[in-house]
Amino acid sequence: MKKTSVLELLKGEKTSQKVLLKGWVRTFRANRFISINDGSTLNNIQCVLNFENTEEAVLKRIATGASLSVEGTLVESQGKGQNVEIQIEHLQILGDSNPEEYPIQPKRHSLEFLRENAHLRIRTNTFAAVMRVRSALSFAIHQYFQENGFNHVHTPIITGSDAEGAGEMFGVSALNKNTPPRKEDGSIDFSKDFFGKETHLTVSGQLEAETYAMALGKVYTFGPTFRAENSNTSRHLAEFWMVEPEVAFNDLNDNMDLSESFIKYTLKYILENCRKDLEFLEQRLLQEEKAKPAAERSEMTLTEKLKFVLENEFKRISYTEAFEILRNCKANKKKKFKYPIVEWGVDLQSEHERYLVEKHFKSPVILFDYPAAIKAFYMRLNEDGKTVRAMDVLFPGIGEMVGGSQREERLEVLKEKIKALDIDEKELWWYLDTRKYGTAVHSGFGLGFERLVLFVTGMSNIRDVIPFPRTPLNASF
Repeated sequence: MKKTSVLELLKGEKTSQKVLLKGWVRTFRANRFISINDGSTLNNIQCVLNFENTEEAVLKRIATGASLSVEGTLVESQGKGQNVEIQIEHLQILGDSNPEEYPIQPKRHSLEFLRENAHLRIRTNTFAAVMRVRSALSFAIHQYFQENGFNHVHTPIITGSDAEGAGEMFGVSALNKNTPPRKEDGSIDFSKDFFGKETHLTVSGQLEAETYAMALGKVYTFGPTFRAENSNTSRHLAEFWMVEPEVAFNDLNDNMDLSESFIKYTLKYILENCRKDLEFLEQRLLQEEKAKPAAERSEMTLTEKLKFVLENEFKRISYTEAFEILRNCKANKKKKFKYPIVEWGVDLQSEHERYLVEKHFKSPVILFDYPAAIKAFYMRLNEDGKTVRAMDVLFPGIGEMVGGSQREERLEVLKEKIKALDIDEKELWWYLDTRKYGTAVHSGFGLGFERLVLFVTGMSNIRDVIPFPRTPLNASF
């Protein structure tokens, strides 16, 4: 008999049919009613035992977490809360679970406790819902780009360049850790290493993606990136996934159009295809909000936040306009910002970004033309000589969601910027080549995938939207 999923069975289109189901026990009560989930949906299905025909030894092995194979008849349910149930005719225990040791019991667990059991937390409703939404978001991202003529490029994970210029990178080396070869000055001689030079885990696939955009026109990367930033906040990971499109002949306005179109497509997909999981996550968030002081509660439900982004046109303003709004607002004048807005050129914080979105414009916002001093070397310098063609997309509740720019396509200007930042031009010779041979206006952006999952699911800690988080002092599982 062909195995059927819980999702298919709960549709209840054909009762009185013989079915085969395999899954895990969520609850077992009265030696008769087994609640089974197989991961295909948030909901469980009730399976009813004829305990008179079930051996005592088998009954004792049915426990939360055990895996079962159940054959029986799908019938209309006599109980409340479900339309159908399975009358069991044959049951096989595939894998036992010791109820005294199994940590994921049918009760509410703290997120901190579940992080300590990250290999089992997916068996809870919360994490199953989050990870199904994460999977759907990933699919929607690929579908958007494929439908719009983009080519998916797999950029390298090991790199010899630093795309961000931040220097916070994980090293990659095959040298003996205890006795590495050294130069006369005592420094490590990386010419003897596997790649013949110092290499790191990448912080971005952007630079490589740019080279492909200059031949294929429209490309995107979607892969793991790494930051060795010693931060333990709820918004930082050492390993995370980045979505990075690059488009030849796109200027900054085209880039803003692309980011808005892309974001709205993915959110629309989730609202249409993950309704049950979103409803569950919304109820969970409502319960979480009740425990907060009134002043800290969100003014919007989870679904309202998604629709806020989906249904509103993104307001576009320059950094300078935003600076003036923030400098003159009541919150700044009454010193309610943790980081006061005083001088032009300051890097805006999440509290400032959220004020623009939630209080001032009441819509998603795209800021552009940032001060050059706070942005990366590859962003195109404006004619004023002090701002660059950068853009950030700001969301409610989270602040920056997307960061991008029109890239600096002028060779001499790019070389001057690299020199000013003391970046070795020889390390980026291949990147500079694209400005020598057929240079053109081009643009792109980066979206931290986990940050998008965080927004869509309403979770409060980024460690809870990736299967196995990597953070300072934590590389378990």
